[in-house]
Amino acid sequence: MRALFVLIVLLCVTTGCGQSATDHEGAAMEINVAAAANLSDAFNELARQFTARTGIRIVYSFGATAELAKQIENGAPFDLFAAADTEHIDRLKRQGLLTAGTEALYARGTLVVWTAEASRISLNGIEELRRSEVERIAIARPEVAPYGRAALEALRALDLWNDIAPKVIYAQNVAQAKQYVATGNADVALLPRSLVRADEGRLIEVDERLHQPINQSLAVVKASAKQDAARVFALYILSPEGQTLLERYGYKKAVTSGK
Repeated sequence: MRALFVLIVLLCVTTGCGQSATDHEGAAMEINVAAAANLSDAFNELARQFTARTGIRIVYSFGATAELAKQIENGAPFDLFAAADTEHIDRLKRQGLLTAGTEALYARGTLVVWTAEASRISLNGIEELRRSEVERIAIARPEVAPYGRAALEALRALDLWNDIAPKVIYAQNVAQAKQYVATGNADVALLPRSLVRADEGRLIEVDERLHQPINQSLAVVKASAKQDAARVFALYILSPEGQTLLERYGYKKAVTSGK
């Protein structure tokens, strides 16, 4: 937390923030954050806490990790990128698009099988996705969404994929996969634990040993004109307070190797 405090002080000195951080034209400072769709609930709460402490507003663009990375490659005006994996941060780093030394693991995601509260289907395990009454299964597109990739890995590890592939409906991201179930367009979804509230339907946690760890990393975008503010927000995410909040949403500590 000392590093966070120092950067907040630095930010206030350079911007004259007082009770509310401002840019050089006197407007309230805000930073644009590209964030993976699995983070929407947790990061919205995180932003409220952060803004209350610093006066810096957070403007999010939530989406599939690969699509957000492509936007950064094309010059989208983001200040910070919070991905759902490490691969896209590594790729952008190799391309020289991220600020050196700002990349960091901030969470490890958990995959669940989710059915809505009103669903007539009650599952006791992921293997029961084979059941005939499960007609449509929503997952995020594996080629753009790390949780979709993890879902595919788990289903293949259990030798389920060939049986259920005809039932699969692909969503652009995990938020859309959840929406498919909520609107009755799918019976079941494989989702991040972070998107499912305790009172919102039924879920089965997928064994982490069935897929590669869903390590999630972040970094400041090199083209950002708000480097200090973006670093402060990144440090807040990594701080004990930020990590505690993420844990409440089902995230775990990131691991650096192995399954």
